[in-house]
Amino acid sequence: MEDLLQVGVIATTHGVRGEVKVFPTTDDPARFKKLKQVVLDTGKEKVELKIAGVKFFKNMVILKFEGIDNINDVEPYRKKSLYVTRENAVPLKKDEYFIVDLIGLRAVSDEGEELGEICNVMQTGANDVYVIGREGKEELLVPAIKECVKNVDLAGGVMEIHLLPGLREANAK
Repeated sequence: MEDLLQVGVIATTHGVRGEVKVFPTTDDPARFKKLKQVVLDTGKEKVELKIAGVKFFKNMVILKFEGIDNINDVEPYRKKSLYVTRENAVPLKKDEYFIVDLIGLRAVSDEGEELGEICNVMQTGANDVYVIGREGKEELLVPAIKECVKNVDLAGGVMEIHLLPGLREANAK
């Protein structure tokens, strides 16, 4: 399991006082109001930054970090990712999972058939869709609904899936 979870990517600087515009990669951008610190991945190292201020503008979050008061100090951080530790992550409800934890799970049907590996999660308006990579075959798209997802065993690395009638045919090209 990953210890760090991505919450945003620094898009650009904002003003001259060291603020940055962040494109949120979290379901709930308002969570930045409660964050005290984030981890910046510079590509060479991971740096903890304390958040001194949070504002919102359109679909972006504007962050001010403690000790960074100049545009020149944040310029190198453009296009870099921001993370939180699992302890600072949003608490999950029952049957909710972080996408990073689902990627790589073996997908097995409730009839025991090896389907493949979860290689992506598409977020749609209604519900997520799990993309199952299958060697030598087309990907299988499975809606993340209770009727299809019967069990998720993160420790065992397996997701048990019920294939609804017609689901295979709908995926065939």
